[in-house]
Amino acid sequence: MGKSRGIPVVLMLVLCGLLLLPNRASCGDLDPFAGLEGKIDIAGGTAHIPVMNDAAKNVSTFNPKIRITVEGGGSGIGVQKVGEGLVDIGNTGRALSEQETAKYGLKSFPFALDGVAVVVHPDNPVSKLSAQQARDVFAGKVANWKEVGGKDAPIHLFCRDEASGTREVFWEKLLQKGPVAAAANVVPSNGAMKVAVSRDGGAIGYVSIGHVDRSVKAVVLDGVEASQQNALNGSYPIVRKLYSNTKGEPSALVKAFIGYILSPEGAEIVKKHGYIPLQGR
Repeated sequence: MGKSRGIPVVLMLVLCGLLLLPNRASCGDLDPFAGLEGKIDIAGGTAHIPVMNDAAKNVSTFNPKIRITVEGGGSGIGVQKVGEGLVDIGNTGRALSEQETAKYGLKSFPFALDGVAVVVHPDNPVSKLSAQQARDVFAGKVANWKEVGGKDAPIHLFCRDEASGTREVFWEKLLQKGPVAAAANVVPSNGAMKVAVSRDGGAIGYVSIGHVDRSVKAVVLDGVEASQQNALNGSYPIVRKLYSNTKGEPSALVKAFIGYILSPEGAEIVKKHGYIPLQGR
């Protein structure tokens, strides 16, 4: 009798854990999307894009009546577009200012912790800098790699535009709001920064730690490795949260999407892309 009663339970577990394995969140985390339909437009911080894309794919696979578009542009663009009603979610790699919140009536949903790493070309022999050396390099006071233990070669600076949340955090927490050399090359995204540095042996720039891979080398600052674990334990100083922002209270569909990002399944997506989830762990 005990065995026969156990069969339905086993079958149910198999169905939920194996037959639905490609979409395992359908056993719970994606349930809020059942019966919904419509479109979600997302724009803003480029560090968010890999997480948003994966989440959007899962949601649309679960419910094809839901369409989600994801664009970058930087944190400033995210604020502007969501504030003006051009998108449903505006992503930022920094907290909203009081002026932005008051002007647009925005509501923030932090979902991940991220660090910002100083990066150089993988072949560059310089692998460590002090924070002061980094400030001097980005200010243009140090213009040759030999001055910081490298080859006798000019330093090529790369930075982000003023709409970038990555730039703002880097400027505030490492550069201490100090000057950035006017000769610095400006790139529009974390991805573009990584490509630029990976193609230039004399380059130095900065990217979200979640974007660091073998194409660039993260520099050790003041003896501390630029890792998400060090960002989490507080030993690495250039740290920020990633936010999704809405204009007022989100609609049912947008609320479900943000809830999914904050769910255990969403946390796995966040971790997959090198960030630390703030919820769902």
